[in-house]
Amino acid sequence: MTLFAKKKPVLASPVRQLAGAATARRLEANPAIKRAKIDAAQVYYHLDFLTPAQCGRLVKLIDTNRRPSTLLSDRADDGFRTSESCDMDRWSPDVRPTDEAIANLLGIDASHGETMQGQRYAPGQQFRAHHDYFHHGESYWEAMQASGGQRTWTAMIYLNDVEEGGATWFPQAGIRVAPKRGLLLAWNNMNPDGSPNDKTLHEGMPVVRGTKYIVTKWFREGAWLKS
Repeated sequence: MTLFAKKKPVLASPVRQLAGAATARRLEANPAIKRAKIDAAQVYYHLDFLTPAQCGRLVKLIDTNRRPSTLLSDRADDGFRTSESCDMDRWSPDVRPTDEAIANLLGIDASHGETMQGQRYAPGQQFRAHHDYFHHGESYWEAMQASGGQRTWTAMIYLNDVEEGGATWFPQAGIRVAPKRGLLLAWNNMNPDGSPNDKTLHEGMPVVRGTKYIVTKWFREGAWLKS
C-alpha cells in the first residue's frame, strides 16, 4: 500500500440499513407474505397480489408499448438481455393502483420508486445473471447518485403462468421461482448493513414454451420522483 493508494468506497449505509430493516419488519408482519427459507438474502413472496383482470390489463399495455429491452452499461452484449420492455405511466388508471399498492406493501415512499417497467419474454428470450443495485465502479454511478441514489428493494409481479421455462433464478442465494400469475416477489438488494448484497445476483431464465409477462418496480434510497 502506498500513501497515494486509491481509497475503496464505503459501501455500508446507516440510511439503507434502517430503511431495509423497516421494510423487512413490515413484510414479515403481513400474514399474506412468506419469506423464502434462505439466509443469503431477504426474499419475500405474496401470492395473488394482483387479480387476473389486473394482470390482463397490464399484459395488454406491455403488448401495445413494447420495445427491445436495454441495459444500463457501457459494455454492449446483444445476447445479455433479449426481452422486450415498456415504461408504464404511473398516473395511468390501469397502472396507478398497482404502482401505489407495491409502495404501500413495502412501506416505501412512492416518490422513491422508479417508473414501473413491463417486460415480455418470448421463447428463447432471457435476461442473464445481473444485480439490480448499481455498481460504484461503473460510469453511470454519478448520474444515479443524482437521481435518488442506490437501488434498495425490487418488487416483481408475474402476470401469467408460463408453459415451460422463464424462472427467476438466484444462483448464489439458492432459490428459483417459477412464473405464477399474480405472484409478487420482493427482495432487498442490500445487506443488513446497507451495503450491496452480491448474493442477489439473479437471472431471468430463457422461456422454453409460452410467453412470460412481468412488471418490475425498483426503489431508491432517496427520492427518484422529483416534485
